[in-house]
Amino acid sequence: MTPKRLHIAIQKSGRLAERSLDLIGSAGYRLTKSASDLAYSAENAPIDLWCLRDDDIPTFVADGVADLGIVGRNVLAERAAGGGNGLHEVMALGFGRCRLAIATPAGFDYRGPQSLRGLRIATTYPNLLKRFLAESGVDASIVIMRGAVEVAPRLKLADAICDLVSTGATLEANGLVAQTTVLQSEAVLVRATRSVDPELERVADSLLSRFRGVVASQGAKYVMMNAPSSALARITEILPGAGAPTVMTLAGREDLVAVHAVCQESVFWETLEALKEAGASAILVLPIEKMM
Repeated sequence: MTPKRLHIAIQKSGRLAERSLDLIGSAGYRLTKSASDLAYSAENAPIDLWCLRDDDIPTFVADGVADLGIVGRNVLAERAAGGGNGLHEVMALGFGRCRLAIATPAGFDYRGPQSLRGLRIATTYPNLLKRFLAESGVDASIVIMRGAVEVAPRLKLADAICDLVSTGATLEANGLVAQTTVLQSEAVLVRATRSVDPELERVADSLLSRFRGVVASQGAKYVMMNAPSSALARITEILPGAGAPTVMTLAGREDLVAVHAVCQESVFWETLEALKEAGASAILVLPIEKMM
């Protein structure tokens, strides 16, 4: 009998495609691409990847064709707002961050959602926009588009848009300004509300554990220093995003200790200067490759 394999649906192209492959590679899975470029197989685990259109990923997972999927939270939320179910978010993956926002032409006197009353708004997220307008008590027309939403005001198809915003460069190039945020988004791992095949549950649990380790190590730093015992309280306050540090006595020194800490937030030069001012010395900041 052919061993069962865990199937993961990812984008075949677009902003999340390459980062999804990077995440899986960072989790220790060695991938081999199929001849069609639409699938990958892991050499060292019973895992297959299927490369799909992002809008199709939730359907594949909900219907049981794929066991897990990587999509933008915006795609998952649009499906849920339209009455779709059968999926839940397992974890955020720390990349592909953007926001779904209302944008208006530069010079438009925008004073909150009420400014949209009676206007036409173009979007590829009609369910989320409809919910946002209802919650804001605004009566406006929704123009559904499948791409190039940012050109709608210039072509007089709409008065405003509701679209994903990352850097804002595309909006600026089209004379638009981002206004109210409708949804904060990033890449998320999703699975069906039903259970995975028991034979594959262990594989899924291992994958999730590895993903959490990769995400936890993103941007994290391992900080080491020597410091006076009397300065420990102040140094703990300064260390960004760190829990209780590890403190070890130094041989032959009762007044000094070695302090080790994992910092989940960025460690800037200003942080090091503050640590030094508090009495720390021999400060080392190291990247973290893996963390579980």
